[in-house]
Amino acid sequence: MSKLSRILAVDPGDKRLGIAVSDPTRNIASPVCVLDHVSREKDAQAILSLAEENNSGLIVIGQALNWEGEVSPQGRKSTRLADMIRSQSNIPVVLWNEYGSTSTARNGLRLMKVSRKKRADPLDDLAATVILQTYLDANTDQSRLEDS
Repeated sequence: MSKLSRILAVDPGDKRLGIAVSDPTRNIASPVCVLDHVSREKDAQAILSLAEENNSGLIVIGQALNWEGEVSPQGRKSTRLADMIRSQSNIPVVLWNEYGSTSTARNGLRLMKVSRKKRADPLDDLAATVILQTYLDANTDQSRLEDS
């Protein structure tokens, strides 16, 4: 069995992009950083740089869907970011429903008794971690076998 590559996840927003990465076995997602949004092209370059630094063989981008499961206006921005990344690299890019990722991250901090002041900090990297963990949990067997 060959060494597995990590999976990098992005929680895209209008102001910031949260970044998370999996462990090499693709079991656990961890926050990496928060990037300031510059432009779609520059954001794609920064994401690809982080993917390379983290030996990522797949990029998962959170995509907002509406109540009917259709792509929302914010979700279309995720699609355009994914297309930009694909145009600059051969790393596969997957869009993944990001519904509730920020709320889940905020609730997790509350349960850990993180102070209200610290909970006010940007949660984008934690939201990316939630997005990635849900992807990993839903794709347990497939994501671990792809690099075999």
